[in-house]
Amino acid sequence: MKRILVLLGPNLNMVGIREKGVYGTETAETIESEILAFAEDNDFEAEVYQSNHEGDLIDKIHESRLSFDGAVINAGALTHYSYALRDAIAAVNIPYVEVHMSNIHAREEFRRHSVIAPVCAGQIAGFGKHSYFLAISALKDLI
Repeated sequence: MKRILVLLGPNLNMVGIREKGVYGTETAETIESEILAFAEDNDFEAEVYQSNHEGDLIDKIHESRLSFDGAVINAGALTHYSYALRDAIAAVNIPYVEVHMSNIHAREEFRRHSVIAPVCAGQIAGFGKHSYFLAISALKDLI
């Protein structure tokens, strides 16, 4: 069975609590359970990893090259300025799909640019928790 990583960046543990008008009211824990079930239904073994620390996310990206066949990443605000995450993704040889629950292109100007997009296989944004499901479906074709 193929293994995938779902990597979640800063503040994504607060989904369901913060900015409910943007991210909805479902908790991060509920969405994580649904992601794991969707992955299993699509013949993937999945691991969800969330951290509010850039270095921890970089370490997990480095580890992903040895343990996973593909990955989904919602880097949160790090998407817009973390060249360190960009370089980590570029250094590993597995496909990454960038995900955002909100439509980053319809929000504040600073959110409209992703420094990680050029090293990801693609970007899915604006479909709430379903963005993760779409990314997992995309990985089926990429792996």
